[in-house]
Amino acid sequence: MRGASNIAKLMGWRTKRVGFRGALLALAVWLTGCATHERIILLPEQDGGPASVDVKQGDRDVLLDRPYAATELSVADPWRYSATPAEVQSTFGAALAAQPSRATHFTLYFIEGADELTEDSRKTLAAMFADLAKRTVPDIVVVGHTDAVGSDQYNDALARKRAESVRSALIARGIPGEDVVATGRGKRELLVQTPEGIAEPRNRRVEIIVR
Repeated sequence: MRGASNIAKLMGWRTKRVGFRGALLALAVWLTGCATHERIILLPEQDGGPASVDVKQGDRDVLLDRPYAATELSVADPWRYSATPAEVQSTFGAALAAQPSRATHFTLYFIEGADELTEDSRKTLAAMFADLAKRTVPDIVVVGHTDAVGSDQYNDALARKRAESVRSALIARGIPGEDVVATGRGKRELLVQTPEGIAEPRNRRVEIIVR
C-alpha cells in the first residue's frame, strides 16, 4: 500500500505524514478472541532517505521515524517497538514480493547543443541498465530538456533528439520499444531558472522514470 492516509481510511484510525517523503508501510490485521489487532511497520526507503509516519489512536500518538519502527494497535493504547527484517519477511514476504517495483528516476546530462552524453552521465547510464536488469516488465518514460539558449523551435527539436537517443539506447539493450515513451519539453521546464540565452549545464538533461 502506498500512502499512510489511504491505509487510515480503510482501517478506521488516523495517520499524518511527517517530513517531505511519503512512507511505505507494512500492515497486518488479525483477531485474538473478539479483539482486532493491527500492526504497522515503517519500511526503509529505496534510496535510503528519511521517512516518518505519526500513527494516532484515540488520544495517543506513536511516531514511527526510522526503518522498522513499528506499532501495534488494539483495544488498548498503541505501543511502539522495533521490528526486524526477518519479521517483515515472515509476515509480509508474499505480499511484498507480489507488488510492483517502486519507481526509479535517473537524470542524464548532455554536451551543449548536442545529443551526446557528458562523461559522468555515461556512468549513470550504466547504473540505469543495471537497475533495468532487475525488472521484469519495465515501463519507461524519457523526457528531454534543454537550456535557454536558442529559439523554442530549435530547443524543442534538440530535446526530442536527446530523448530519442536515450530511447534508442534502451531498445538496443533489449527493452521493447512499446515499453519506452520519449518526449521533449525544450526549454519550458528549466531545472535551474536562468534568463533567456544563458547556457546552464544542469538544464541540458534527459529525465528517465522507470516504473
